[in-house]
Amino acid sequence: MPAMDLSPDERRIADGADGAAKAMAMRLVSETGRLLGAQRLLPIVSSHVDGCLYHGDSGTYFAERLASDGGQVAVPTTLNVGALDLLHPDRVKGDAHHREMSLRMMRAYEMLGCRPTWTCAPYQAGHRPAVGTDVAWGESNAVAFCNSVLGARTNRYGDFLDIACALVGRAPDYGLHRAENRRATVVVDASGLSPALRNADVFYPVLGTWLGAEIGAEIAAIDGLPPKQGEDRLKALGAAAASAGAVGLFHVVGSTPEAPTLTAATQAGPTRAIRLTPEMVRTARDRLSTARDGAIDCVALGSPHFSEAEFAALKRLASGRRFRVPLYVCTRRDLVEREDLSGLEAAGALIVADTCVVVTPILPAGAGTLMTNSGKFAHYGPANLGYDVVYGSLEDCVASAVEGRVVRDESVWR
Repeated sequence: MPAMDLSPDERRIADGADGAAKAMAMRLVSETGRLLGAQRLLPIVSSHVDGCLYHGDSGTYFAERLASDGGQVAVPTTLNVGALDLLHPDRVKGDAHHREMSLRMMRAYEMLGCRPTWTCAPYQAGHRPAVGTDVAWGESNAVAFCNSVLGARTNRYGDFLDIACALVGRAPDYGLHRAENRRATVVVDASGLSPALRNADVFYPVLGTWLGAEIGAEIAAIDGLPPKQGEDRLKALGAAAASAGAVGLFHVVGSTPEAPTLTAATQAGPTRAIRLTPEMVRTARDRLSTARDGAIDCVALGSPHFSEAEFAALKRLASGRRFRVPLYVCTRRDLVEREDLSGLEAAGALIVADTCVVVTPILPAGAGTLMTNSGKFAHYGPANLGYDVVYGSLEDCVASAVEGRVVRDESVWR
C-alpha cells in the first residue's frame, strides 16, 4: 500500500512543529487514510466529535493527553452527547468512578477548544456547514444528516479519529468526500403508499429502518415523497437508517440538495430499483417493537435530540394531561436553557440534557417496557437497556404515557 502523499505543511505538523498533540493527530489521520486507500488529505471546515462519550478510562486518558500536550482544534468543532447530564446531575445513576471519569473526559474536550454543545443533533444547534464543503463528523445520525440534508461531505469518523481530524483540520480524501461516490445506486419508489402515510411523521423512522436493513451502506434516492420535507422528518429517517444499516448518505427527491430531480441524484443511472409496498412498510414497523399491547413502564423521546418544533408538538399534545408513567425527553442544553418546559414537567415529563437515556444509566433499573417514537431508540433499546420496546407515533406515546398502557392508532398503516 503506497504511503500517504502529505503536503510540506502536513509533514511539518507530523514532525512536531505545531506541538506534540497535533503531531500525534496528524500521524493518526494520515496513517488511517493510508489504510483506507486515500492518497492525500483534504482541508476540512468543521468537525463533530463523537469520541467524547465515556466508554472506559482509556478514552479519558487519550483526551487528557491531547489537552496536556497543548492541543487545540483547528476548525469549529461541536461535541456529541457525553455520559452525564450536567444540567440535571442527579438523573444519572452511574457509580462514582463512572461520574468522575466521564466528567474528566468532557472537560478535556472543552480544553481542546471544542464547543460544549453535548448534542447528537449539532445541525439544529447552529452547526451547519455549507453544501459541498468537506468536514469530519462522527455520530451516525449526524453524519447522515450532514451528507444528505446539508449537502456537506463527510465519512463516518469514529472515536477518536474525529478529534484528530479536528486538531489538524484535515481528513482523508476517500469515500463520501468524492463526488463520484455520492450518486444514488438504488431508487426507492414510495409513490405506491397512501398519501396519508407519506404525510405522517410516524412513517419516516420506519422508512429509515427499512432503508438501513435493505440497502446497508448503499446510497438510495427516495422518490415519490411529498417535496420539501421538514428537517425533523429527514432527521428521523437518517437516524433510523444509520442505526439499522450503515447509511451515511441518502437522497430524497425534491427535498435534499443533491436531488432536485431523480436524474440529478442518480447521475449515471441506478443499478436497481425497489417499489415500496404497504406490506414492506408494515413489516419494518413491526420489527421496531419487541412488545405488543399491555402496560408500559416509561416513554422515551429524543433520539436524535428533540427540536423546538418537536417540543411545540409535545406541548400541544400534553396540554391539560398528566402522565401515569415517566416520559423522558432527551434534548440539547441550549434549548433547555431558553425554552419554557415547566408545563411538560408538571405533567410528569423528565427532561434530559447533554446525554441520552440509551447510553447513560438514567431509566429505572430492571426489565420493563419502553415506548418510543424514535427508530434509533427502538433499534438500540432492547440490547442497551434490557427493556422491551413498543414503537408508535408521538401522539401514541403521549396517549400511552397518560394511560400507562400501549395506545396506538393503526389507521394510517392500513
